[in-house]
Amino acid sequence: MKVIITGSLAFDLIMNFPGKFGDHILPEKIHEINLSFLVEKLQKQYGGTAGNIAYNLALLGLRPTVLATAGYDFAEYKSELEKVGVDTSMISIIEAEPTASAFIFTDMVDNQITGFYPGAMRASAQFQISNFKFQIGQTPFVVISPNEPKAMNNHVNNCLKLNLPYMFDPGMQLPRLSDKDLKLGIEGAKIVTGNDYEIALIRNRFRPARRSLGAGGESIGQTISQVWITTLGDKGSIVEADGKTYKIPPAKPREVLDPTGAGDAYRAGFLAGFLRGLPLKTCGKMGSIAAVYTVEKYGTTTHKFTVEEFKNRYQENFREDLKWRILTLKTRLSPFWEN
Repeated sequence: MKVIITGSLAFDLIMNFPGKFGDHILPEKIHEINLSFLVEKLQKQYGGTAGNIAYNLALLGLRPTVLATAGYDFAEYKSELEKVGVDTSMISIIEAEPTASAFIFTDMVDNQITGFYPGAMRASAQFQISNFKFQIGQTPFVVISPNEPKAMNNHVNNCLKLNLPYMFDPGMQLPRLSDKDLKLGIEGAKIVTGNDYEIALIRNRFRPARRSLGAGGESIGQTISQVWITTLGDKGSIVEADGKTYKIPPAKPREVLDPTGAGDAYRAGFLAGFLRGLPLKTCGKMGSIAAVYTVEKYGTTTHKFTVEEFKNRYQENFREDLKWRILTLKTRLSPFWEN
């Protein structure tokens, strides 16, 4: 089973503000904000959407391949990914640039403000899925997560041209994707995912054409229906498919230290079940479990668990056993190949 994760690789500089951002923003001055926050903690961690998703998939027993760009300072991060079983053979090093950096401010109620410097990520559009050859029987499932917008568009077009199923997660790049590119990415996707704010933005942009974009779990006319995932933070998530809506409860964290990366961990947990052919409700619960491991640690890839530990925690939270058998991607999406 081959899974290719596209998106960003970055160093996260995570800063914790002991107050609430809202207490320092005057509504009548929203047009001229000039603020400085004194933070009480600063940590530099490995991150980026592609790195985060791949790391959690590897912990869950898959061997994901990352297709992304990184800079001259990436060696140690690369080694850490390889230690958990991530295939880094498709990562291209841009020697003239540093790896991307995310500057993340988190307040005491988990609101976040982020600044992102792309660095080597600016070159990511040069490296496409079509540049690589796959062995017969290794047709991959692709994750298209936030990245340089042109690179995201290239990955969508490559997947459509090569008939590859993919998850589309536009995330923080929603403001930079044109309506045309966003619509194309959504319409061709097997899975569309985002947090509640992002999904609301998508549906508002296409409100007149709502029925054609799978809103509310409706089909967009493909042989197989789409899956829409809306994450709700500590309120769980909603999974929509085949005209049905599944409300997924959150898992219970043992403590909450840092929410950064929880959404990426959720995506990995969901995919680990989805690609094994498990029911969508189970996949959503797996996403919930993966997410709480992240919020219990500072950083997005500082947590660890074994598959057995993950299954035990699933049972503790949902009072049911988590069982999976090894299925090929072709088996899980057989109607797709019959198109």
